[in-house]
Formats: sequence, C-alpha cells, structure tokens
Amino acid sequence: MSPSLSVVADNDLKAARPETARAETVAERVRRLQAEARQLAKDHIGALIAAMSEVETMAAEIAEGGDAYPAGVRDLARRFVEDCEAKVQTLEAITART
Repeated sequence: MSPSLSVVADNDLKAARPETARAETVAERVRRLQAEARQLAKDHIGALIAAMSEVETMAAEIAEGGDAYPAGVRDLARRFVEDCEAKVQTLEAITART
C-alpha cells in the first residue's frame, strides 16, 4: 500500500507578496557581512585554540611517556607543552577583549 500524498498551500506572506519585502541597502549589507566575517574569525580562532589544546595534551603524554620515547623527543614535547599553554592563554586573552 503506497502512502497517500496531498498538496499543502504555502501560506508564507513574504513569499506570496515579495513586493512588501524591503530591499537591504548597501550599507546594511556591508554591516551584516562585516559582522558575519567577525563571527567567522572568532569561530576560526576558537578552532585554533581547541586544536592547540589537543596538541598540548598529546605533547604532555609524550613528555611523560618514559623510555618508550627518545629523550630528545620527550624534552621537545615538554617544551612544546609550555609553549602551547602560553600561546593558548595569549589567544584567549586577546579574543576576550574583542
């Protein structure tokens, strides 16, 4: 048995009467696009902070990994943890001001 289909009317007034919708001015469009670009930049910075935090965790695991990792790698990972932590804090402080 196939399902029955029915037609449903579109009662959206703006779609029914597009002439009542006010066109966006150039200045409004510029403001909207600038706000959208700022939000995308904040989202991108947030993704960078998250990725750096994940790398920091991984580097800490390697730094504390014992003899399974070469001594030079453990030392580099230990320094990388410190660098990532400082950079993440700096990024967070900068983005908090905006």
